[in-house]
Amino acid sequence: MPVDLQEVERIAGLAKLEFSEAEKARFVQQFNDILSYIEKISELDLTAVEPTTHIFPDAEVTRPDVAQPGLSQQQALSNAPVSKKGLFSVPKVIGG
Repeated sequence: MPVDLQEVERIAGLAKLEFSEAEKARFVQQFNDILSYIEKISELDLTAVEPTTHIFPDAEVTRPDVAQPGLSQQQALSNAPVSKKGLFSVPKVIGG
């Protein structure tokens, strides 16, 4: 099912994004290229291929969870532009 301009505009609206007409046209082409590639893959016989999550079967992708010393309060605040009472001080962003 090819993607058309209206579908790109609908997706952009859902994501609350705005694009120029040229960008929308480029996205239509890119989405359709992706879908064409997926169709090519679906033509392959993959019945003998085991599902994988990583190309190396024994890869350790996370480090061991070991407690390590952290920064002191003074070190953490040393580069802060403004601090008050031992805390980071930032401009108010919610409310008035």
